[in-house]
Amino acid sequence: MEHIEQPENEDGELFEHYRFVASKGQVPLRVDKFLMNFIENATRNKIQQSAKDGHVWVNDEIVKSNYKVKAGDEVKVLFEHPPHEFLLVPEDIPLDIVYEDDVLLIVNKPAGMVVHPGHGNYTGTLINALIYHTDNLPANSNERPGLVHRIDKDTSGLLVVAKTEAAMTHLAKQFFDKTSEREYIALVWGNIEEDEGTVIGNVGRNPKNRLQMHVFPEGEDGKEAVTHFKVIERLGYVTLVSCKLETGRTHQIRVHMKYIGHTLFNDERYGGDKILKGTTFTKYKQFVDNTFKLLPRQALHAKTLGFIHPVTGEKMSFDSVVPEDMTNAIDKWRSYSKNSTE
Repeated sequence: MEHIEQPENEDGELFEHYRFVASKGQVPLRVDKFLMNFIENATRNKIQQSAKDGHVWVNDEIVKSNYKVKAGDEVKVLFEHPPHEFLLVPEDIPLDIVYEDDVLLIVNKPAGMVVHPGHGNYTGTLINALIYHTDNLPANSNERPGLVHRIDKDTSGLLVVAKTEAAMTHLAKQFFDKTSEREYIALVWGNIEEDEGTVIGNVGRNPKNRLQMHVFPEGEDGKEAVTHFKVIERLGYVTLVSCKLETGRTHQIRVHMKYIGHTLFNDERYGGDKILKGTTFTKYKQFVDNTFKLLPRQALHAKTLGFIHPVTGEKMSFDSVVPEDMTNAIDKWRSYSKNSTE
């Protein structure tokens, strides 16, 4: 492996932006292609330029784009500046605050808002808004100010934010111990036959697509994940369900519902933006396309949130209204379902 002189900033320090270890099953693959599978929003050109500039390392040595990654290789991307997510800038972004006191606040996040800065989203996030609204938010274990839990960019709904270290510890423990209560409303493809049920299956990164999560039913990979669901309304080719989380894994509801054959309506990442159930009529296709336009995101809303207040010990419960884009899509399916059965 050719060794290239290490680039340095003024302090000679390099900052790790990404680190991945190639899995046991990794077939030899060019490092630029390997990184494309791992880094969201990255282009091949950008990765190749980074390699050319000496920013791509494998097993602590700089490599070129054509280096073949093998099983067990540790691949890092290092730059002379810290990751942008650590350069947090307060921004005056309106927040829908449902409740606030000295130690915590509850915010109703709109769909489309990223929770914390990361690759490709360094401004306009919920954290940028929170640090403008509140000084000295405590950092969680991932150095994210105030965040006890998170919801995906295109999921709407309730989040609790800690304003003190003690509240952060107390609330994080409730989530860890599975004593917090979280109910989501989802519109999924297909008719769920049973009225209620539980999905159990470890959730972890999909080894074939790093931007997706995957269910590992045998439990050899991923982390324990449990979702309880209950049918609210059957609407023909789709079903409206309530999902209660026992654990809170990344994309848990999205990947668990897909696993049981009921992908979330218009969930692009998991294939729900295709017509998965229904007829082949052109009229029906037009109807679904129009409904996708009404709800241009996965049909998922974090509706309720319950926990014990870290200071008063009081049980607190919060409820939120399902947003208009989702209710419009539900109403459209309701009238379609009614008309097609008459």
